[in-house]
Amino acid sequence: MKIKVRLQEILDERNMSQRQLSIKANMRPATINALCKGTTDRIYISTLEEICKALNIHIHELIVMED
Repeated sequence: MKIKVRLQEILDERNMSQRQLSIKANMRPATINALCKGTTDRIYISTLEEICKALNIHIHELIVMED
């Protein structure tokens, strides 16, 4: 099984840009971009918390398991 971060999907659903999220979550745009592209293999829990707060979602909406 593979863990997938659904960040780009959520942003698309909300018509929100990566830049808008980076401002709202007070994060570097490069961090948001890497999560959207799936090019990172490590994520701090605090990063996930800030994204969830900024988007007003639960962690299970952001991260899913894929076969």
